[in-house]
Amino acid sequence: MSKNIIHTDKAPAAIGAYSQAVRAGNTVYLSGQIPLVAETMQVVEGGFAEQAHQVFKNLQAVAEAAGGSLNDLVKVNAYLTDLSNFATFNEIMAQYFTAPYPARAAVEVSALPKGVQVEAEGVLVLDK
Repeated sequence: MSKNIIHTDKAPAAIGAYSQAVRAGNTVYLSGQIPLVAETMQVVEGGFAEQAHQVFKNLQAVAEAAGGSLNDLVKVNAYLTDLSNFATFNEIMAQYFTAPYPARAAVEVSALPKGVQVEAEGVLVLDK
């Protein structure tokens, strides 16, 4: 099975040795997105809520570049530097998805790139 690299200018460019997403068959593996604004490659201004919104906007841009949407995600992994933000993360995530929701893990980590507070990645399954 071949793999296809997914890239869009509507999401931040990769800042390491990875692709924004890789499609293998009808499955798309979305790399972790941090709250960078694609146009500036700077962390979005504001606190945790603004960062979480930017993460989902970035994931959405990559999902769309792959030919899908966030509702095609079957699994999301979220990394938070402070689990006291978990309820806020849940509320914001619910604004970007409709039921049935994807499977998800949310874990606290000691640090994330560029000192951000949240990162998320996912697995997307497409019908086509």
